[in-house]
Amino acid sequence: MELESMLISGFSLDCERLPAPLPIWRATVRAETWAVVARGVSAQAGRLVALWASDRTRGASGGFAVSAAYALREGLLWLDLPLAERAPTYPDLVPIFPGAGRMQRAAADLLGVRAEGFADRRPWLDHGTWPEQYLPLRRDGAEKAAAALREATDYAFVRVEGDGVHEIPVGPIHAGIIEPGHFRFSVVGEKVLRLEQRLGYKHKGIEQRFTELPPREAYRLAGRVSGDSTVAYAWAYCMALESVASCELGERAGLLRALLLERERVANHLGDLGALGNDAAFAFGLAQFSRLREDWLRLSKEAFGHRLMMDCIVPGGVAADIDSTSVDRLLRQCDAVEREVRALRQIYDEHSGLQDRFMTTGRVLPELAARLGLTGLAGRASGQAADLRCDLPWAPYDQLAVKIATQRTGDVAARVAVRFDEVFESLRLMRVILSRLGEDGGKSGGETRTELRLPAKTAFAAGWVEGWRGEVFVGLEWDGEQGANRIRRCHCHDPSWQNWPLLEHAVIGNIVPDFPLINKSFNLSYAGHDL
Repeated sequence: MELESMLISGFSLDCERLPAPLPIWRATVRAETWAVVARGVSAQAGRLVALWASDRTRGASGGFAVSAAYALREGLLWLDLPLAERAPTYPDLVPIFPGAGRMQRAAADLLGVRAEGFADRRPWLDHGTWPEQYLPLRRDGAEKAAAALREATDYAFVRVEGDGVHEIPVGPIHAGIIEPGHFRFSVVGEKVLRLEQRLGYKHKGIEQRFTELPPREAYRLAGRVSGDSTVAYAWAYCMALESVASCELGERAGLLRALLLERERVANHLGDLGALGNDAAFAFGLAQFSRLREDWLRLSKEAFGHRLMMDCIVPGGVAADIDSTSVDRLLRQCDAVEREVRALRQIYDEHSGLQDRFMTTGRVLPELAARLGLTGLAGRASGQAADLRCDLPWAPYDQLAVKIATQRTGDVAARVAVRFDEVFESLRLMRVILSRLGEDGGKSGGETRTELRLPAKTAFAAGWVEGWRGEVFVGLEWDGEQGANRIRRCHCHDPSWQNWPLLEHAVIGNIVPDFPLINKSFNLSYAGHDL
């Protein structure tokens, strides 16, 4: 693969262009260059998408590696820093990208690689119960996993002291059917002075499991990283695997994938809009949006075989096609849902009680959002106009002219408004997609699945998809040497990694009873974050 020169704020970087539907480059750097490139990316208003580590002690290069993926105006830059096998360390990125902190802590828990100068040495995924010296993603991790488990340890929350300051612990088990996470509030009266989160309770060993599965079947695991984003994760994984195989997606398969992704977006927005109304004591909103979402999921089941459209995206394309009858039913539903959602939006906008709860609540102003890396839906509500479907459109989005939805007030009201706007835009996109799928009796545009031929060599590839919550990233290392034909490393990254820390800022100065409303307006993933 030919090298290309990329200029990062005056610094020239030799990169290889990875085969992918989106522009993605990969470069290997030295320790002294790691932070230089990061500062250059920041100076160009680039974003840190993901940071992870790998064990390559059995590979040709040996040792460990830490990787970072950066979003630039031109595309994605995957940066690799090889580390020594003994005392693997790398320069701290937190002074440049504050959102890197928890990612660096997770890398330390999983592989024992540490950022030099990083002050927060507290474990993140390891809650103190893992066996002594157990590092799950190291090659010898399976042997040490059999050792005795330890007693859980207390977490060193940051204390806020002063007259009248109290702590309120919430979770990790909550009063609803939601995932576990611990929230420690420091308050005076009902006013929140500080919130600190403790996550990691949903850690399941997914990244290790990827290396044990046949690569053509691992899309099923990707689709179960976060159930509300099963389409986005499956597409990102399949995009990476298809890039390894230099497989080009058929036109019809691409249209069907986009249809599934937009249906996933609408289903989640409908659920959130109802839940946000309910958290503001507007039960009517919950009832109406729950009804719409249920009808939406039922038709997904009939058309695609699963309410959440799980396992519909497969390597090389999609699992099944739809006929002209399904196309007509899906089109009619788009029209019906749009009429009802427009009426409900008018009710939401004119309801003084809702607006009193929504407006100025849980604000993240654009300046803070940009500095701390708020992304996805929540970022767009705080003036961060980034959406892969618009900025770096891949097929078929390069033919759909997606209109981005943004707000600048950064409060609950803004996050509600972005959801409404995105519902209407997704309905428009689906009409265009369905009209193309319905041409010639609903069977035009080519095959829906192409066979993958995976190479007998080492390769790197990435998948990058704009899910409903934000950008989903998958970094894949392929080992095809000597007939191995296996995944050496697969890192899945949820936008919740960037956004959970911003929730801590959004709640400051608000009252405790508003936290459920603020939390729901972000609606971040525990499972997609903890892996």
